[in-house]
Amino acid sequence: MKVLILGSGGREHALAWSMRRSPRVTEVVCAPGNGGIAQVARCVPVSLNDLGAMVHLAEAERPDLTIVGPELPLSLGIVDALQQRGFRVFGPTREAAMLETSKAFAKQFMKRNKIPTANYAVCSSAAELEKMIDRFHPPIVVKADGLAAGKGVIICSSRNTALEAAQGLFSGALLGSAEAQVVLEEFLEGEEVSFLCLSDGKSVVPLVPAQDHKRIGEGDTGPNTGGMGVYSTDSILEPHMTEWILHHIAEPTVRGMAEEGVPYLGVLYVGLMMTARGPEVLEYNARFGDPETQAILVRLESDLVDAIDACVDGTLADTELSWSPGASACVVASSGGYPGSYKTGFPISGLAAAAQVPGVQVFHAGTSARDGQIVTAGGRVLGVTAVEESLQQALNRAYQALGEVHFDGIYFRRDIGHRALKPKAQKEA
Repeated sequence: MKVLILGSGGREHALAWSMRRSPRVTEVVCAPGNGGIAQVARCVPVSLNDLGAMVHLAEAERPDLTIVGPELPLSLGIVDALQQRGFRVFGPTREAAMLETSKAFAKQFMKRNKIPTANYAVCSSAAELEKMIDRFHPPIVVKADGLAAGKGVIICSSRNTALEAAQGLFSGALLGSAEAQVVLEEFLEGEEVSFLCLSDGKSVVPLVPAQDHKRIGEGDTGPNTGGMGVYSTDSILEPHMTEWILHHIAEPTVRGMAEEGVPYLGVLYVGLMMTARGPEVLEYNARFGDPETQAILVRLESDLVDAIDACVDGTLADTELSWSPGASACVVASSGGYPGSYKTGFPISGLAAAAQVPGVQVFHAGTSARDGQIVTAGGRVLGVTAVEESLQQALNRAYQALGEVHFDGIYFRRDIGHRALKPKAQKEA
């Protein structure tokens, strides 16, 4: 098989790495890829916001399977365009991807289908929002309706800061483009869990759970990012809780989309808050998470190609996935200044030494090759990932490997997994 992967981040590097491990795959093409992906796949330049260019690429390459990594091509309708031309493609259509691309659509869908989520209000103007805001007690969550690269959620400590944040979203001052709708949401407390599933439009098969660390600062402080690290262990969710989430959230989501005439094929990422009331949905993503994918795929023992094939062919009900026991961890090394402004183009040293640490895979996120040297090319630069028998061992390996890596301004959190490693008594307190 020849596989085409659309994307350029750490998630796509992990997907390309998984494809290369399959005996069924003879060639992997990644567009546009990055400096690390180029070591396991043939990288081809393409703009992920140019639908015509992506279609032209697929027509030139004639892949047996196309996997869409990021949300932007999904929002443009790349799956629809490729399916219309007879390509086998893994990912939701533009309409199905609205579970991610419109927070308002997702909240209203959950309400229609009785899927547990925070109380909310969808507002189309600052005046409407000012009327609705008194229904919520601080802290208040203010969300951009559309795609915002992980930066469209603002947790506000007071009514006034919520009004300011909403005004910034409506005006375009916060994200660079004006939002037509803003969602107000009840603030939920508890532990976050990333619950990813494969779906063929009818059946759902869960992947192992993971927990992301969104904030830039240690102790979960500072602004939100695309994700600074993640871990995956079987102990994140008890088996009965996994079943509950499947039966009350994931399966009703796929069933509800099908009943509304919009079958959902691809990865369904359910961002959960484990509240005192039970699991509630914070958000949906319509694709593999980043950096969750890195930590999840290093634990997958099954052939990912077989599972994705089953989704495209509508035979997922016959599929079982096997996983390595134990734990995995991914620690993100970012450019200094991220998620604000940062400089790029700095040479990265120590990558070969890091890759020699047992159990470690170094996934590239924001890198490029320049004159035979790997240099920084983004905010999140690397996802150093390890799989081991225990979470502490996996983290030790990841941090050992990170100790070998250097570039100007390198920053990474040193407390990934801290909540899971707290003594039980401290957690209960």
